[in-house]
Amino acid sequence: MISEAMVTTEQARALALGLPGTVEQDHHGRPSFRVSRRIFATLWDRQHMNVMVDEPGILTAVQAHPDICTEVWWGKRLAAVRVELPAASTDLLGELLADAWEQKRDRPPGG
Repeated sequence: MISEAMVTTEQARALALGLPGTVEQDHHGRPSFRVSRRIFATLWDRQHMNVMVDEPGILTAVQAHPDICTEVWWGKRLAAVRVELPAASTDLLGELLADAWEQKRDRPPGG
């Protein structure tokens, strides 16, 4: 079942913090969400959340939801998917956050 679009900042925060072991910390003036001390998402502003899924996850999200998801590049590295919260469903954001959380949680130390 697809949930209704229009995720609020509060809902986005609750989805991220609902994942086990997640903590919220400041990251250059923006809220970041971390597991095992690794950032898996940031609230960029009130309308956007950057979710640090792997490259295949980023490309899939952008292709499947081009009006909601865009690529975030840091230098020459595809680093995250930017989710437009007012256009997103809680289901979509929740799936992306869970994927990013799992990927960061399971990364070996120093990786």
